[in-house]
Amino acid sequence: MKIIETREINRQLRENAAEYVEKCEKKYADRILRVAQGIRDSAEDKPIILLSGPSGSGKTTSALRLEELLDGWGNETHTISMDEYFFHSDEPILDENGNVDYESPYRVDMDLLNEHLERIANCEPVDIPHFDFASQKRTDKKRRLVRKKGELVILEGIHALNPMVTGKASDYASGVYISVRTRLQTASGNIIHPSRIRLLRRLIRDKLYRGRGFSGSLDMFDSVERGENLYIMPYKKNALYNIDSFIGYEVNVYEKFILEDFKALKGEYPAFERFEELAELLCELEAADPALIPKRSLIREFIGGSTFRY
Repeated sequence: MKIIETREINRQLRENAAEYVEKCEKKYADRILRVAQGIRDSAEDKPIILLSGPSGSGKTTSALRLEELLDGWGNETHTISMDEYFFHSDEPILDENGNVDYESPYRVDMDLLNEHLERIANCEPVDIPHFDFASQKRTDKKRRLVRKKGELVILEGIHALNPMVTGKASDYASGVYISVRTRLQTASGNIIHPSRIRLLRRLIRDKLYRGRGFSGSLDMFDSVERGENLYIMPYKKNALYNIDSFIGYEVNVYEKFILEDFKALKGEYPAFERFEELAELLCELEAADPALIPKRSLIREFIGGSTFRY
């Protein structure tokens, strides 16, 4: 378990912000590089990569960064989102408390997904479905994929390592698990759990791109955590590779996007005290200039401005 003190992050940003940003980005890039090298070396026997991680872990950017490296080495790679295999149900799946279970693996069309994975492994054509999140329905739109011999396919999604969902794909697939693993320590000695860093990422993404206010995102926290503990964490052991997606200066960037709105919740949001440690964290971290962030940075998956298309 790696712990970084907030005062150390502030010090490095004050001394040379551009240099520290570059150093943090290189650490993440090196993690991606090592995984890509392993995937390349086993490409003949394992042409499919199952990439999983909890919400806010940076799965999409990491998949695209892996694809970029593998493409550059001559291993043509295609990325598929498991979200496309969700299917519409007139009766939503509920948890034990009667709430909609958005994390349930039963939202995935497992039969179709397993059929497609096997066909992809055998270099047979598949027509990948399209799920429209606005309407919560599968559309008529499809995308044909034909994997040629020597090519690779990345399937990214929260249930990618769950054998109930992906069946026997492990026979011809490598597993990758990605999440924030690093913890932050505040000036008071409080240790910020990685799940809170992912929550900050989601708060910003939900605000900027999903039309959801902070209260709505915080309301979903327990449901998301429940789903991670039930459906994602138990299967991370199936991963051959693990990636820590934490970027050393990221919370300093988020301060500009989130602090004032987050502080405004105090006294208004009934359960604010459960998340008050985040206000402490954001207040003591010195703001980092978003202009320093590279266009390919994982951070831009949440704040925008990436050269990748999400």
